[in-house]
Amino acid sequence: MEPDLEVIQIRPGESFAAKAHGYPFHTVRWHFHPEYELHLIVATTGRYFVGDFIGDFEPGNLVLTGPNLPHNWVSDVPEGVEIPLRCQLIQFSEAFAADIMRFLPELGAFADVLALAPRGALFGRETSLKLAPLMDEIQKAQGVRRVELFMMIVGLLCRAKDTRTLASTNYLPDPSGYMSAGINKALAYIRENLTRSFDEADLAAIAGQSTAAFSRAFRRHTGMSLVQYVKRLRINLACQILMTDDRASIIDICYEVGFNNLSNFNRQFLAEKGMTPSRFRKLLGDKNGARAA
Repeated sequence: MEPDLEVIQIRPGESFAAKAHGYPFHTVRWHFHPEYELHLIVATTGRYFVGDFIGDFEPGNLVLTGPNLPHNWVSDVPEGVEIPLRCQLIQFSEAFAADIMRFLPELGAFADVLALAPRGALFGRETSLKLAPLMDEIQKAQGVRRVELFMMIVGLLCRAKDTRTLASTNYLPDPSGYMSAGINKALAYIRENLTRSFDEADLAAIAGQSTAAFSRAFRRHTGMSLVQYVKRLRINLACQILMTDDRASIIDICYEVGFNNLSNFNRQFLAEKGMTPSRFRKLLGDKNGARAA
């Protein structure tokens, strides 16, 4: 089965993504992405798949996957049961990793860690236990503190003595093969052109399918319609701008993320987030003010 492309959004003004999710979750599937990913299991047991490796996981399972390496963690959870927090992860680009090692030669050892990532690097219990509180804090950290925590995490990974690779030495991920799948070509196009105007007919042509066939395949793949999917990505991008640029006006953000009018943007934001953009910004300001106090 070909892996699906996951579109990862790194917020404007930030160098990497730090996120957490429960189970079930829409990204829990056989998938790949161009970014590195450090993945920590917080709860549940189950089976995980990295390249051609298959193994069992439990809380504390800590794995670094390299760019375009297919992976998935499947929890042993009864149908109908939902786990609010299953895993925490950090995702960063190859360019970001190359830049920090170029400008900070002291990070030379990080290159050795990243060299293991194309096969998936599994870190031992000792490293996982030391790293877990940092992974927890970085989820909500902002500004300089995010960078401090990231560097502390990198330091632990560089000093780890209990690391082993997962996929076999002859396993070579081939993203060009994955991207031949029409739906992945369409997702890549959405990723690169999120704020521009396009419709199902445009994406169907990219995928090499009829509009009707593409619509069915897209809903099967993402669990939602194209309109819902794009709206969610655009609203998430708007949230990222609201969180990182307090000088940007609401109307400017509206057009920047791809909406055509302010009233529709406000309505869609309210439907997605349960509050207006201005309310979102106010609550964020209140939280930051309380932190400063």
